[in-house]
Amino acid sequence: MRNKKGFTLIELLVVIAIIGLLATLAVVALNNARQKSRDAKRVADIKQIQTALELYYSDQNGYPAATGALGSGTYACLGTIGFDSVGCAGAYMGLVPSNPGPGGATYTYSGVSTGYSINFSLESGTGGLASGAHTATPSGVQ
Repeated sequence: MRNKKGFTLIELLVVIAIIGLLATLAVVALNNARQKSRDAKRVADIKQIQTALELYYSDQNGYPAATGALGSGTYACLGTIGFDSVGCAGAYMGLVPSNPGPGGATYTYSGVSTGYSINFSLESGTGGLASGAHTATPSGVQ
């Protein structure tokens, strides 16, 4: 009688199928975690911008009167004269954050001296906020 050592083809195929299934589940879970982390960053960014705007309001007795995309171009920083492209004097926010793509939408600011709104969107929802479009105002996030 001959002693056989090793695995059969069926055994190898079963092991490969199980590893493939586990790898697929891991990738799906990782993508979901990435979406949630980007959403958490978006909410944190908006709260940080709101804090800077409240400091601006406290010192300047009003909000910057402007409309545009935050984190780029003329809305890269927030200083004593409002939003600017670079080198804000007396910066309340040296670098205004932008949407951490992919997914979501560009943060947009619209303000008058008595109030403002910041529009943003979430991919999958976080912190009690559902996925989709949201607006941040001086009274909170909706």
